[in-house]
Amino acid sequence: MMTLKVENVKCGGCAGTLKKALFDTYGEVEGLKKELRSLGYPLSSDELSTFQSVSTTAKSFVSCAIGKIDEKLDTNR
Repeated sequence: MMTLKVENVKCGGCAGTLKKALFDTYGEVEGLKKELRSLGYPLSSDELSTFQSVSTTAKSFVSCAIGKIDEKLDTNR
């Protein structure tokens, strides 16, 4: 089992977005890292430029909001 420390995870909505997006297991760590970064959740060990850092933070806010909406919709079903 591998534990990865991920940046920008603030709430259950963030976690829900990650679980939904990563449900299918990635065979390689590089694939997982790429997908996490595309969702706005880079690994803590990733070395990002200022632009990349700002970009991933902005993406994480959107992913968080989507996760919260999905979580609310699932609760209401």
